[in-house]
Amino acid sequence: MDLHQKVALVTGGGTGIGRAVCMALADRKATVVVNYSRSKNDAEETVRMILEKGGRAIALQADVSRDQEVRTMVDQIVQQFGTIDILVNNASITHHIPMDDLEAATEEVWDDLFDVNVKGMFYCARAVAPFMKRSKQGAIVNLGSIAGQTGLGSSLPYAVSKAAVHGLTKSLARALAPDIRVNCIVPGAVATRWWAGREEQMKQLFPHLLLQHISTPEDIASMICSALEQEAMTGQTITVDSGQTL
Repeated sequence: MDLHQKVALVTGGGTGIGRAVCMALADRKATVVVNYSRSKNDAEETVRMILEKGGRAIALQADVSRDQEVRTMVDQIVQQFGTIDILVNNASITHHIPMDDLEAATEEVWDDLFDVNVKGMFYCARAVAPFMKRSKQGAIVNLGSIAGQTGLGSSLPYAVSKAAVHGLTKSLARALAPDIRVNCIVPGAVATRWWAGREEQMKQLFPHLLLQHISTPEDIASMICSALEQEAMTGQTITVDSGQTL
């Protein structure tokens, strides 16, 4: 898919990987919709950065865990731009809980993580699918995590939710073919603001990185754009982790 003049929705697009994806899409001349739930200032800053470079972008609020908010957002996009060609399901949350503390993995934690990380991605894909099918083309990229492959991560429910995202990708690829391609990019450690104040953890991680490089948000954004452009690929999970899980 040529991304030029395509309409792209990026959930959680105000910061980190989401912002990098928005900027990369704008560099490829796509129209970018920066979704946010609570980070209004960050989303508007992303829009401002795109506009300053001569691109087209707007910010729209919606909690992806709420189906009706997602549908309303998608309707707004279609009313303004005519269609949606690209969806990047980036919005995710976590709770930091020791892996062996099973009692801390409460029903509320499970519901929070699955509502956003899994159901939210499904709601967004379902909402955009009719418009992509109408134009006979569309591309969706879900953001997974190596936590979903290794079982390790910020919490047990988070790791399980990301494993579910990997499975959701395959199921959606089957359900939406042949008009819509669905793939999953699986980052390892990424140098976002989450690492601020965690320099010691970063040092401990380096021996496990074959490339001795912690991925940047731009590294992940570049791979996401490649997956969007590749027209002969669907249902795939692609790991970008500097060899961490090899």
